[in-house]
Amino acid sequence: MAEFAMPPRAQTRPPRRLVAAGIIRRTGGRTTRITATPAGITGSIRPAVTR
Repeated sequence: MAEFAMPPRAQTRPPRRLVAAGIIRRTGGRTTRITATPAGITGSIRPAVTR
């Protein structure tokens, strides 16, 4: 059986982009969530969920 080798491709990758970054903090009976994206920043403060 013949093996078909693919020609080597250039090892170039497109530049990586940051899509979103966020933080979740749980303190004092509250959960704070902040998310930053290219479109803007959003967040929420909610009562903490018991685990």
